[in-house]
Amino acid sequence: MSRPADDEAFETWRRLRQDRGESITAIDLYELVARSRGIEAQLLPIGERRALGFRALRVMDSRFELAAGSDRFDPEPIELVPYDPGWAALFEEWKEKLIAALPTSPRRIEHVGSTSVPGLAAKPVVDIQVSVDDQEDEATYVPAIESIGVQLRNRDSEHRFFRPFAGHARQVHIHVCQVGSEWERRHIVFRDYLRSNLAARQEYLDAKVSAAARWSDDRLAYTEAKSETIRRLTRAADEWAGSSGRRMPADLREKLPQRPGKEDGDG
Repeated sequence: MSRPADDEAFETWRRLRQDRGESITAIDLYELVARSRGIEAQLLPIGERRALGFRALRVMDSRFELAAGSDRFDPEPIELVPYDPGWAALFEEWKEKLIAALPTSPRRIEHVGSTSVPGLAAKPVVDIQVSVDDQEDEATYVPAIESIGVQLRNRDSEHRFFRPFAGHARQVHIHVCQVGSEWERRHIVFRDYLRSNLAARQEYLDAKVSAAARWSDDRLAYTEAKSETIRRLTRAADEWAGSSGRRMPADLREKLPQRPGKEDGDG
């Protein structure tokens, strides 16, 4: 049961989020609660941070919900390790599993996230993005994906997130999204930009190292701590993709922000 002071902090945070949007993160909520107790945000008990985080996620996306029975109770500290060329092979292995399990072939299966960027240190968990024709039709893919060893953890308006069942190593994360969606495009362009730009890779690595140093026990906070850097690099990635004439499927390319006075792909 939450404390009255925590509820007051949450309402303050909710109003800030409503007014300022994505710049207000779950970490800001932690800090509001922690301030009322005279401690640093990372010193809040992890169980309280998780409860606060789930409340925050439902404000961030009204469709966010956890799948019943999907908890993993073993501690899983965040650890960054040097790039491993074996991650690409692991992706291919899981891609074949997905193709074999799914009754209808997905439109795309992409290796995304830090393990898809050669030379970039990362958590040793391969992120796989599966693009389907109708992400709302879960019956067409959830049972099949769960049959190969990963469980639906949560759903929101943009995607469905799967991770290994409790008691199994966290080898992969699988993200199912709508083909042609902003979610799909954003992750592919971000990946390709990091692959092409050493300075961007270093900026992202610095953000990851800083986030992991403070939030090694909190995956939501680790992600939120990188959010400003990710937004900045995403804007740069969109500029790069829009101006470089790089090849991408038409349904993704048409979603790139258009710059006034410059034709798509020009320059």
